[in-house]
Amino acid sequence: MTDTKQLGAEGQDGLGRLYRQYAPWLGRRLRGRIGADAAADVVQETYIRAAPYAMADIRHPKAFLLRIALNLLTDSHRRDALQRRHQVAAPSPVSEAAVQFDAALLTETIRDMPPLYRKVFVLSRFGGMTYPEIARTLEISEQTVKWRMARALEYCASRLDL
Repeated sequence: MTDTKQLGAEGQDGLGRLYRQYAPWLGRRLRGRIGADAAADVVQETYIRAAPYAMADIRHPKAFLLRIALNLLTDSHRRDALQRRHQVAAPSPVSEAAVQFDAALLTETIRDMPPLYRKVFVLSRFGGMTYPEIARTLEISEQTVKWRMARALEYCASRLDL
């Protein structure tokens, strides 16, 4: 048995009358916000949501129908926003694999780098140290730190095809 048959003759007639009387008005109200096709869908869904209510208890049908329609739009916007958030937050397996490959390649490049350059590079990029701090730690001049860092960056660029 369908929902329409469960409403009985009085409910069907009341809903049909409500639809004939207010559906065009509701469609016009929604068209300006969401376009004609989407408005038609929301109008249909609005009447599906309104079907269980007793038509005799609805004192302000326009307000009642508009509230249902606006709630449907709000729910739709929330769902869309949630989907977008999950699409952005969840990396695709392809991009995750590419990131892992890049990380492995960088690790290999740093491991193969000449030790003089590697020490300066690691202290600067991964240790967060400034050039003067590296110079004091390694007991070399700041100019030597700059020179070694430049060579380390050149090495990385040549190995990573940058």
